Amino acid sequence: MLEEIKSNIARLVALYEAERQRADSLAAKLSDSEQKCRQYKEQITDLNQQIDNLELMRAFQAAGDPAESRERIGRLIKEIDKCIKLLEN
Repeated sequence: MLEEIKSNIARLVALYEAERQRADSLAAKLSDSEQKCRQYKEQITDLNQQIDNLELMRAFQAAGDPAESRERIGRLIKEIDKCIKLLEN
């Protein structure tokens, strides 16, 4: 009877260790997936910003000289930055 109890305890300990390792493995996979998700979200944000910039540049290029358009966009960006700084204060 005592040997049977020892055997059951050893089996339970082995099962516990296996489940703990499985949980640790799943936690590591979850962490990796969350990190990849954050990276993909940042990449999407960057790509959306590039799309917006290209659309804005095309809109200004349709109006005239590309160099003049770039200069106009640069001035607008500086003006927007000034407005943001004023709003932050």
